[in-house]
Amino acid sequence: MTIEVGIIGRDGFVGMPARWLLMCGDRIQSDHLEITHEFLATLSKVWIAVCLAPVLTLGCGGPVQSQMQVAQPQPQEKPAPPTPLAEKKAELGDDQTWDTDWDKIIEDALPPDLLSQKVARDVKSFCPRFNALAVADKRAYWAYFFQALAGAEAGLRSTADVSHSEPGAAVVDGVSHRIVRSEGLLQLTFEDADRYGCDFDWAEDRTLPEHSPQKTILQPKNNLLCGVKILTNQLIHQRKPLLTPSSYWSTLRPGWPGYVTFLKQMTNAPSACGRTQPRRKSASATSTAGTSEGAASSEANPH
Repeated sequence: MTIEVGIIGRDGFVGMPARWLLMCGDRIQSDHLEITHEFLATLSKVWIAVCLAPVLTLGCGGPVQSQMQVAQPQPQEKPAPPTPLAEKKAELGDDQTWDTDWDKIIEDALPPDLLSQKVARDVKSFCPRFNALAVADKRAYWAYFFQALAGAEAGLRSTADVSHSEPGAAVVDGVSHRIVRSEGLLQLTFEDADRYGCDFDWAEDRTLPEHSPQKTILQPKNNLLCGVKILTNQLIHQRKPLLTPSSYWSTLRPGWPGYVTFLKQMTNAPSACGRTQPRRKSASATSTAGTSEGAASSEANPH
């Protein structure tokens, strides 16, 4: 082998074999050293053994090791803060409220498009810094968004169930073949199983009590995952704004019942979003109004 060595550091792992090779070159007065792979392997074991202990503490070859920057893994998910309604329910000891485990369900289900600049304009009024956020903060924003939506739609009650009887909303569900009912955290229908590929099973649910938490449409995971699909369809596939008169949810339609309630529930959006808005003075009054408005919006929601 030809001896061409650059010593890095005075006492480093790289410096040890380099100095040995230079010493050999001096003694044999040649740049060519005939050695076998087996001999090199034996030397390597010695060098590693000598250097291993320092590596585990201060690092072998201090000057070299100290220059290395070890990147710390960034969290991919963060818990979302509670909405005003969730805060009030916590004060009152109401257990029919948002479960923080649902944040993870939402964050794990988010498609890349909802974390991209494609939606930055849609969420700007609630999260001005969306484009600049880390992925974990973007996920937390959407988890909070769905918590606020569930507060406006169903008062954070996972078994909420509303039947529509008013003209224009009293239509027949194409799957259950009964007057449409809005169910669960996001007030969805059995027709959504066909429209968006949601995991609702009418054949199974029809045999269960109306508000049974065992119903597939009322199970939080199924309901929330369906909501992510519906929102993705609206923002990405149909390229509609977040707040629009043609949104699936009436609470996202400006001027409709429940829209103001949704806006109030969005006031605690994650601080990373950079939105500055003073908190309301009376959480009690707002939450009470929010619950009633949420019920009204559900009744007005044709879904």
